Formats: sequence, structure tokens, C-alpha cells
Amino acid sequence: MKKILVTGGAGFLGSHLCERLLKEGNEVICLDNYFTGNKRNIVHLMDNPYFEVIRHDITSPFYIEVDEIYNLACPASPIHYQYNPIKTVKTSVMGAINMLGLAKRIHAKILQTSTSEVYGDPFVHPQPEEYWGNVNPIGIRSCYDEGKRCAETLFFDYHRQNNVRIKVIRIFNTYGPRMHPNDGRVVSNFIIQALQGKDITIYGDGNQTRSFCYCDDLIEGLIRMMATDDSVIGPINLGNPNEFTIKQLAELVIELTGSKSRIIYQDSPADDPQQRQPVIDKAKEILHWEPTIQLREGLLKTIDYFKNL
Repeated sequence: MKKILVTGGAGFLGSHLCERLLKEGNEVICLDNYFTGNKRNIVHLMDNPYFEVIRHDITSPFYIEVDEIYNLACPASPIHYQYNPIKTVKTSVMGAINMLGLAKRIHAKILQTSTSEVYGDPFVHPQPEEYWGNVNPIGIRSCYDEGKRCAETLFFDYHRQNNVRIKVIRIFNTYGPRMHPNDGRVVSNFIIQALQGKDITIYGDGNQTRSFCYCDDLIEGLIRMMATDDSVIGPINLGNPNEFTIKQLAELVIELTGSKSRIIYQDSPADDPQQRQPVIDKAKEILHWEPTIQLREGLLKTIDYFKNL
């Protein structure tokens, strides 16, 4: 039995990760300040004697003895990370410093969930890990994009300078049950609008592309990354390489929900990436990982979740 700390453990992905780690027979400590996380996501785990929940903000130091740390704490949707951009930067940067400091002191292995947003609005498509990105450092999305880029810098510097055992993965668009219903992300937006019979809002012309990975596949990738030996540090892309336009996604949601919603178009927000598709060759080769749940199947599971909310 390993003792594992999950920051952001009451969030969308964090709660799925806690659940999976418990099923594998580990002791799990869930750390969350509930800015975007929700106790509803983890209440079904609270009867487990090997699950512990602590309310804490990782911008403040935290002390504990654990074997592994998964650092998932950070608002990840534009609505949430732009609500308090300074807090977003602090969570990414100071949170990384505090968790890396903890890992250094207790010799724990630590995994950073970085993001495809480090690639910005890319000139290279699809995006391999070697691409350095095209990011606006002073735009309204910069708090998240540059915060995550700086966190990656810190992870690699702690590794080089202090021999901290790090793992860095870059998450591409992920969806599934327990997504926050008001997070403004495209999958949850479209599903809720369709279920309520409202117009489905596309920002831009709908030809911008995304690649959608179901949460169970993503969690499998995280666990496989953490299980690698210390020579594997990343960064490694985790995402589904099948690419869809936003308009195709909207049409599929309307079909699967049986909705009468119309599609309407509004102006695209600043610095919105036009293309997003991962190269997952490293994940296939090193982790023996690739997604198994495709968009139609994953959307049906997600629609069922939102129907029952």
C-alpha cells in the first residue's frame, strides 16, 4: 500500500484519480480548497478508511509524509482561471514550488499535470512535445498558459538542481462525468445547452479543432506515467489524437441528446487556439498507452451524468 497525495483531488479529474488509486489498494489524501472542486465529487469515497480529505490551498506550504504526489490543483477552464488571474498564477507557480519543496524533503515522486495550453495557438500541427509553443505572455489566457509553462520550468529545475523525482504530462482536452456544469468548457456547455433546449453557442466560425479524451483514458495515462522508472520524466502528451471541429462536436451533441437546439455563432474570444491535436507517439512507446474510448461513447456517458444532475 502506497500513501499518495492528490492536490485538486475534489475536482473533475482529481476525483476520478482518487477513486482509481483507492481501487488499486492505496491510501489517498485528497487536498482541495474547493474553488472549482466539489465535495459531491468525492462524497462516495468518504466511507473508505484509506481516504482522507483536507481543505488546503497549495499556495501555502503543506507538510505530510507520502510516497507519491499528483499535482492537479489549478482551475482549468477559462471562466474559472480568468475569474482571478493572479490567484491562477499563484496556484500554478507557488503551488508548484510548495509541492516540489515537499517532494524534495520527503524524497517522494511527483507528477505535474501540465496542459496543451503550453503550446498556445500553435504554428505546428499536430503538436509534439518538442514544440515550444506560440503563447501570448500578456493576454487574458496568459495566467493559465504561462503559469503552467513556469510550473514546468520549476519541475525541471528542481529535478536538475535537487534530483527531485519528477514526471510531467501535458493534458489535452478531457471530458466526462463530474465536469463542473458551469465551467464554460465546450463539452459541458454544449451538453447543458442541448439538454435545456437552448441555442448551442459556438465562438468563432466553428472550424477550429479540438481533440477530446475521455477521463478514464486520461487517468490510466497518469497512473502509467507515475509507474515509470526515474529515467522517464517527460513531458509526455496525453490526449486523443482524433481531431474534430467545434461544429462537428455541436452537431454530435444535438444528435445524441435528441435536442431541438439551433447552433448560433458569436465572436471568438482573444487568443483562442485554432487547432489542438496531440502527437502521442511517446505515450504509445513509453507508457504503452492510447485512448480506448472514442467521442461518441464518451459523450453518451457524459450526457447521462448531466441528465442526472
